Amino acid sequence: MRCSLCLMVTVVVLTAACSKTANVEQERNNLIQRDKDWSQSATDADKFVSFVVDDGAVFPPGMPAANGSAGVRAFHAQLSSLPGFSVTWTPTKAEVGGAGDIGYTVGTYELNAGTFPAPEKGKYVTVWRKQPDGQWKVAYDVFNADTPGPGPTQHVMVAASAVAWGDAPPFLPAGAKAAVIAGDPGKAAPFVIRLQAPAGYQIAAHWHPTDENVTVLSGTFAIGMGDKFDQAALKDLPAGSAAVLPAEMRHFGMAKTAATIQVHGTGPFTLNYVNPADDPSKKK
Repeated sequence: MRCSLCLMVTVVVLTAACSKTANVEQERNNLIQRDKDWSQSATDADKFVSFVVDDGAVFPPGMPAANGSAGVRAFHAQLSSLPGFSVTWTPTKAEVGGAGDIGYTVGTYELNAGTFPAPEKGKYVTVWRKQPDGQWKVAYDVFNADTPGPGPTQHVMVAASAVAWGDAPPFLPAGAKAAVIAGDPGKAAPFVIRLQAPAGYQIAAHWHPTDENVTVLSGTFAIGMGDKFDQAALKDLPAGSAAVLPAEMRHFGMAKTAATIQVHGTGPFTLNYVNPADDPSKKK
């Protein structure tokens, strides 16, 4: 009797163990397709985030990790706010564990934005977890460019008369001029840019994912801290003044007179408004 019972238990255990063995080749194909589907959602924040588990994370180069659904959504907002933004990626390989509940994809990507002189091409590794409903979702995503961003490999000297001014990017209010002095503000590398603003020019409360270093070259520019523009909280910074604003610090600014400011730091340089309704690029 005991032997029969032992035999029955053994059969049940072996059956359960066998049932956990997945069709690995089929799951690899499923994972490749799932990664392709995720790529198609790149311009839709809700769909993009829906592919990521609640405690998932994205690890972009030169930036803090984007943790959890809120962090991933904020990262997507930063990237998609770049003028001319588009990104595509193509999985080239997938591997799945024997139990069929965890796997990874590797592939290549191409990122375009108006701040880039040319498309950024790179590679990525994405770790996926299968959910109770059988759907694959992203647990971790890591990517980086094939070539390093522009670094201090050669000197840069620009005479004031040679600065190439153009209209400020669409995420800033109209009426200002902007110029890139050195580097590429769209990449994870050092950059120097300038902004030329008329008197009364205002920038609503916002924050950056990286440190911002501001130098006032001419006129008087004012900066205040907080989640909402408050003229009474502004501190005047006349020509020669400087300000260092840590990553994610909420702040706002105003040109008290016609002013030129210079901003330097390590990119990518993106501007995120505390109130999305203040973003000029989102207004029709």
